[in-house]
Amino acid sequence: MRSEFRNEPLTDFSRPENAQAMRAAIEKVRAELGRSYPLVVGGERLEAGRTFESLNPARKTEVVGRFQRATEEQARRAVEVAYEAFRSWRWTSAEERAELLFRVAAKMRERKHELSAWMMHEVAKTWPEADADTAEAIDFCEFYGREMLRYAEPQPLVRIPGEENHLEYIPLGVCAVIPPWNFPLAIMCGMTVAAVVTGNTVVLKPSSDSPTIAYKFFEILEEAGMPPGVVNFLTGSGGEVGDTIVDHPKTRLIAFTGSKEVGIRINERAAKVHPGQIWLKRVIAEMGGKDAIIVEPDADLDEAALGVVQSAFGFQGQKCSACSRAIINQSVYDEMLERIVARTEKLRLGEATAPETDVSAVINEKAFRSINEYIQKGQAEGGRLVCGGGSDGERGFFIEPTVIADVQPGQTIEQEEIFGPVLAVISARDYEEALKIANDTEYGLTGAVYTADRKKIERAAREFHVGNLYINRKCTGALVGVHPFGGFNMSGTDSKAGGRDYLLLFLQAKVWSERVRA
Repeated sequence: MRSEFRNEPLTDFSRPENAQAMRAAIEKVRAELGRSYPLVVGGERLEAGRTFESLNPARKTEVVGRFQRATEEQARRAVEVAYEAFRSWRWTSAEERAELLFRVAAKMRERKHELSAWMMHEVAKTWPEADADTAEAIDFCEFYGREMLRYAEPQPLVRIPGEENHLEYIPLGVCAVIPPWNFPLAIMCGMTVAAVVTGNTVVLKPSSDSPTIAYKFFEILEEAGMPPGVVNFLTGSGGEVGDTIVDHPKTRLIAFTGSKEVGIRINERAAKVHPGQIWLKRVIAEMGGKDAIIVEPDADLDEAALGVVQSAFGFQGQKCSACSRAIINQSVYDEMLERIVARTEKLRLGEATAPETDVSAVINEKAFRSINEYIQKGQAEGGRLVCGGGSDGERGFFIEPTVIADVQPGQTIEQEEIFGPVLAVISARDYEEALKIANDTEYGLTGAVYTADRKKIERAAREFHVGNLYINRKCTGALVGVHPFGGFNMSGTDSKAGGRDYLLLFLQAKVWSERVRA
């Protein structure tokens, strides 16, 4: 019997031995920067003849790794190899597949700081953000392994005389896993191992902004005993490689996390039935948010300011759950704004590898330009810049944590997902208007309300239309098993990653009935 699931503890870096271990891991990773990595299809290391570089956002000329730009033919081959591997992998026992995940979790636990250090270099995650990402990846392995054992148990059915009936959950087939760069280990790992533990096989196409950490994870899968072809590692462009694996008639399902635009594109392409395809493809999608924190006059304003700033600027605001809108009751608007600005100005901007850094670089030049354009747009539409706004793209893609006040509902930075360190602050006449503003977007991922009023809390639970609602705490930081994660509307298919329903998305139910004599 496995012990009950418990979340992986976060590292206390105030302890000298933990800080020293992380410094050693950073130095180890630094010595390995710039290496070249292959495609892996059916266990075979392949080159494509074309390559691209993964760069450190905080040192934009520093090459983290060089990767293959796979061809369409190699992408098709990866799906076909995964399909062949599915023929045998599907028959492995749930216990065997779960044990693989437990071994992967153990190996990640042994290399926890090293994995975090790779994220510091490749996506500019700070010490605590990277450590939390690695812990979440371990959690996914431990949680989904236990969940698969639960799904493999006899399922309850209504009994009738003269029949024996059984329901079992079986795998679907080849899963295209297309993860994001912002949780380059946790989300990538979670989608991949969910597919694997349920008996499916995988074509893993990581983001071109974070392929190195994905390859390091793939190596751990191999070391843990994953058979060749069960997961195939494929790097390249979304338009070439991504479209090919989504369109392939032998692809059975797609697990995607990323932008609304790409999620819509994948959903549209997956809906088309190609020659030789004998199923409708399933799409599991998480597509972003425009998340709001409502602050009422009866709230603890210091706690509210802390929650807003942590949610808005953790990992440079590059979380689909990040607070990009603070909706504040007009009676405490000026007071709350002052507290938010005071906390924001204390955040330290710097390289992610420095332990004192709170906010580091945004992911790439495209994001750097887009975020700066949003800051300018916010001011042009009447917003008041009260904090930050500066940027320096000379050495890396650094943007100061930025607060824009007096934003009106419906304005661009109040509606569109910025995915950067920009907070729009909005005044609301009353709670009624605050809820209306919060719900008036095309998204519905996370949200929070700070209030001491039980009736307001109950009303938020009924009316605040988000998949993950938090009361008197920040709107980021969902824990596996504790806060199943996924949203409504254009935030995706409400997949509830890290919850008891998630593996069901990778399975189908088969019922078999036998007539028996009394």
